[in-house]
Amino acid sequence: MTDFYTIVEKVKKTGKLEKGTNEVTKAIERGTAKLVVVASDVDPKEITHHLSILCKEKGIKFGEVDSKQKLGISAGLPVKCSSVAVIESGEADKDINNLK
Repeated sequence: MTDFYTIVEKVKKTGKLEKGTNEVTKAIERGTAKLVVVASDVDPKEITHHLSILCKEKGIKFGEVDSKQKLGISAGLPVKCSSVAVIESGEADKDINNLK
């Protein structure tokens, strides 16, 4: 089982990511997101709480990781990142398809 950090790193190199809660929300609403990954250490929780609900409504895969710091690093950012959306999966296509 590939973890979400690995998927985000693969997509960063070979596909397309949207980063940050506002961009992720837009990607979900447009239906362009294939996978949304949210950091569980976001405070307050309300910042990203709506993302899992939107994903469920739209049938978009959703994952949670433990660290904003690590998610930012995986997404190639010099800062912490609360959430990312995979727009084009690139070489992570198979990994994403294998997610439940």
